[in-house]
Amino acid sequence: MANYRIAPSILSANFAKLGEEVSAVIDSGADFIHFDVMDNHYVPNLTIGPLVCEAIRPVTDAIIDVHLMVEPVDRIVPDFAKAGANIISFHPEATRHIDRTIGLIKEQGCMAGLVFNPATPLNYLDHVLDKLDLVLIMSVNPGFGGQKFIPEALPKLREVRRRIDESGRSILLEIDGGVKVDNIAEIARAGADTFVAGSAIYSAGKDSDPHRYDTILSALRAELKKV
Repeated sequence: MANYRIAPSILSANFAKLGEEVSAVIDSGADFIHFDVMDNHYVPNLTIGPLVCEAIRPVTDAIIDVHLMVEPVDRIVPDFAKAGANIISFHPEATRHIDRTIGLIKEQGCMAGLVFNPATPLNYLDHVLDKLDLVLIMSVNPGFGGQKFIPEALPKLREVRRRIDESGRSILLEIDGGVKVDNIAEIARAGADTFVAGSAIYSAGKDSDPHRYDTILSALRAELKKV
């Protein structure tokens, strides 16, 4: 079986108990913490910034996977690196110089990812795939949690998987949007190895149970074993 990684998105967590929510999903078997940053400019929503990242960094040793849905990107990258991010991903439309932004992320000591919206073409990878650590395919239009999976993301995943395999490089292929127990296996078959899930995970537990996410994460893992 491939080395699959599950990355709960704290966008769907209980923010009144955020540190506890981060610890709970990691203790239940999650791999990454996915951190959605929205600026009400590049996307029509406003979420969280570097101070929140800094606050949860001492709570967990897990990889903090920061997805920047902001424009411009470069100004905020060093702040998230200092706040403890391990991976920083951005959208090609949100910067004028994609190669420079990738370089900036790496200079700050983080892994670099490039994010593709449902209607964003993959041709950007022609020029920078050899510099990336992660490619993130959005299977919803970014801005809000709880949206339905867009099936057109599957052929896109297959194409990126082909490119990564041909490159011979170790690059994570992440999917974000509408990932659930009933479709995670199909998504994995299309080539994804890292799965962002927000509402599917965080809506499955009750605050009073310290092991509230064991069942949903076990169910997602069970589906991945079928691939």
